[in-house]
Amino acid sequence: MYQYLINEFAYDWELAGKAKSTVLHYKKCLENLFNAISDPNLIEVKGWIEDAPTVAVRRKRAQSIRAFGKWASENEYEGFEWWKRVKVAREVMKPQETVTEFDYKKALEVVISLRDRALIEVLWSCGLRRSEISSLCVDDVNFTEGYVIVRTSKAGKPRVAPMSPTARKVLRRYIGKRADGLLLQMSSNAIRLRLQRMGLPSAHAWRRGWAVQSLRNGVSETSVRAAAGWSSGAMVARYTRTLSGELAIDEFARLWKNNNVT
Repeated sequence: MYQYLINEFAYDWELAGKAKSTVLHYKKCLENLFNAISDPNLIEVKGWIEDAPTVAVRRKRAQSIRAFGKWASENEYEGFEWWKRVKVAREVMKPQETVTEFDYKKALEVVISLRDRALIEVLWSCGLRRSEISSLCVDDVNFTEGYVIVRTSKAGKPRVAPMSPTARKVLRRYIGKRADGLLLQMSSNAIRLRLQRMGLPSAHAWRRGWAVQSLRNGVSETSVRAAAGWSSGAMVARYTRTLSGELAIDEFARLWKNNNVT
């Protein structure tokens, strides 16, 4: 019975256009819950959540229960009316490494090959995940209009990511006469190792830096979300939380400059 409901919940989640990766995590949590407790009530669910080994796992368990309970209530399935009383553990936000323009310029000093330079330009210009970069093909690059096509993303939907003039110039040189095949010819793990060997921040730190730099330069949150493949502003807020004050200062400075306020 519960497996049927879990599957229906997962299908409805994806049909609503939400991230497939998220519902896969929720589905696994729910299956683990119902395997451990055949007919869970609020007390048993709270105990199951508390038994999780880390705060992150407790959060994921609680989030999966709340999402499933809300869906069940909306679809008039009985037995989960208590879902609102399931509390999500607070996550202590630790400072996350975020690449800056200074880091980008330093990276250009340590690159050895043209492929290294191409990798850095894609990271700084497009804000892609490692897996997305490794999957890029030569024909995914639109040099005329200045963007790359991300055919398979974490959310399971294709999107386009803008590409700077500098990135276009470097990629043209790197691709040369190749008409097809993988763009950088590197696996996701190879990208991780290459960044480590050059002593550079992780691809995720570059993605955070790209988001912050884009907002700092006046790109709207809507455009950042679209280019990054985020369905809501939650990830933008997560990435920029520690730098929100600096972003506000930059934005007001631009406002005053544009209005000639001294």
